[in-house]
Amino acid sequence: MIDTLELTAIPAHDEALRAPLRAFLNRALAGLSLPERARSWMGFDAEFSRQLAEQGWLGMTLPTEYGGAARGQFARFVLSEELLAAGAPVSAHWIADRQSAPLILRYGTPEQKAFYLPRICRAEAFFCIGMSEPDAGSDLAGIRSRAERCAGGWRLNGSKTWTTNAHRSHYMIALVRSAGQASDRHQGLSQFIIDLSLPGVTCRPIRDLAGDSHFSEVFFDDVLLPEDALIGEEGAGWAQVNAELAFERSGPERLYSSMALLQGWLLHCRAHGADAASQQTLGDVLAQLAVLRSMSLSVAGKLAAGQSPAIEAALVKDLGTELEQRIPELIGDALGRNPALPPPAALLRTLAYLEQISPTFSLRGGTREILRGIIARGLDLR
Repeated sequence: MIDTLELTAIPAHDEALRAPLRAFLNRALAGLSLPERARSWMGFDAEFSRQLAEQGWLGMTLPTEYGGAARGQFARFVLSEELLAAGAPVSAHWIADRQSAPLILRYGTPEQKAFYLPRICRAEAFFCIGMSEPDAGSDLAGIRSRAERCAGGWRLNGSKTWTTNAHRSHYMIALVRSAGQASDRHQGLSQFIIDLSLPGVTCRPIRDLAGDSHFSEVFFDDVLLPEDALIGEEGAGWAQVNAELAFERSGPERLYSSMALLQGWLLHCRAHGADAASQQTLGDVLAQLAVLRSMSLSVAGKLAAGQSPAIEAALVKDLGTELEQRIPELIGDALGRNPALPPPAALLRTLAYLEQISPTFSLRGGTREILRGIIARGLDLR
C-alpha cells in the first residue's frame, strides 16, 4: 500500500549549497546557448563532470572512505535542482552518481565498493543501465539475455537497447537471466557490472529525431565476465533493480526537462509583455511545478530515512513527465497566439528540440503504462 507523502523541507545546511553552486555554474556555463541548456541531463561533457568532482559535488551521499561527502539525499536534491535549472550538461556522470553508486554501496562487496565508488566520485567511471531489451519493451521480467557460469566466472550472451550513453560509458550494470527461462518472469534474474571494453561487447549508437545519439544498442557475444562481476545475490536481481529504480524515478530530473524553454519564454514575456491567456498558462505551469517539487522532496525524505519508496517515486515520475511534455505544447500555443511578435531564434530552436524529444519523457525510467500499473497495485486496485 502506498504511504502518505508528507510535506518535507530542505535542511538549512543543505539549502546553503545553492549559493556556491550558482556561482560555480555562472562561471562554468557562461556562453552556453539556450538550445544547449535544453539538453541538460542528456548533454554529455566529461570535462564538466570532472570539474564538479573537483568541487566535491559527485558522490555527495557516499561515505568519505570512498571519496564521497557523506551528505544526505537533500544535499543531492539541491545539487540536482541547481544543475538542471541552469541547463548544465550532466549526462556523463548522472547515472553513476544517481543510482549506480547507491546500488553498489548497498549490495556490492567490499572489493567492488573500494574499486568503483572512488572512481565515480572522481568522474573517472561513467555507468549506463542495461535493462530494456529488443521485443520486451518495458517488461523487464521478459529479459532473455543470459549469464551462465563457466570456468573463472560467467559467459554472457544477449543484447540491450535504448541504453543511454552506452557508447560513451566505461561500465554497465545489467539485469540478465542467470537461471531458468523467460517464462519464469521475476525468478532467476541477477545484476552484473560489465566492463564495456571487454571482447565481445559491441555498442551501436541510435540517432534520434533531434539528430542526437544518446541511446545505443548493446550486444554481448560470449562475453567472459569475472566471478566478481555479479553484484548482490544471484537471483535477487528483481528486488535489487526495483530499489535502483526508486533512485531513477524520484529525482527532479523528472520535472525539469523543459526548464530552459520555460525560462526562455519567461524572458521573452518580460521583454515584450504577455496576454492574459499566457499569464494564465504560466500560473498553471508554476502551480503544478510547485506541487510536484514538494512531492519529489517528500520522496527524497523517504530515501533519506532509509525507505524504498518505489510506488511514490513512480507517482511523481508519471505526473512529472506528463507536465514536462505539456510545457512545449503550451508554450508553442502561446507563441502562436501572437504571430506579429516573432520570438528569438534561440527560443524557437529550443521549442523545436523539445517538441521532438518530449515524447520520450514518459518512456525513460519506465513507460507511463508500467508506472500506472505499479501505482494501481500499490493502491490495491489490481
